[in-house]
Formats: sequence, C-alpha cells, structure tokens
Amino acid sequence: MLRFLPLFQEAFEKAAEEVKVLRQTPDPGEMSAIYGLYKQVTAGDVNTERPGIFDFTGKAKWDAWNAKKGLSKEEAMAAYVELVEKLKEKYGI
Repeated sequence: MLRFLPLFQEAFEKAAEEVKVLRQTPDPGEMSAIYGLYKQVTAGDVNTERPGIFDFTGKAKWDAWNAKKGLSKEEAMAAYVELVEKLKEKYGI
C-alpha cells in the first residue's frame, strides 16, 4: 500500500482543492463527512478532548473526525477522493 501513497496523496490534494470550488455548498452532513475524512488524513485519529457543551460547531467537527477513527491514512484519502467525486457530480465544479 505504501508504494501507492504518492498517487493517493496527489489525488487527495487535487480533491481538497476541487471541493473548495463546488458550485454549491454541500449539505451539513456532506460537509461533516468531508471534514472528518480530511482531519483523519492530515492528523490521524482524534487526539483532542471533545469541546465543551456550548461549542456546538466544535463538537460537531470533533464528532465527525472521531467517526473516522481507525481509518488508515490511505483509506481516509481514498474515501475523501471518492466523496469529492460524488459531490462534483452532484453540485458541479
């Protein structure tokens, strides 16, 4: 799997740029999935405490990231690229 890491990395970086220029903002569930996968790729398993009770945005982001716990970097990259491809078809670029 490691020999494919540069290919995954390149596809991931391209998808990370493309998701920024979708014609429409994805719905909250899609945004949550994008965030969780991105954090899993860039930081690995969640490594911070869950935000406090009144930090609704922070808790939602933490939960999205924590939901991806255990995915390898390569698995998370592949899932991220696949999701962005679906969003490009749905919303256009």
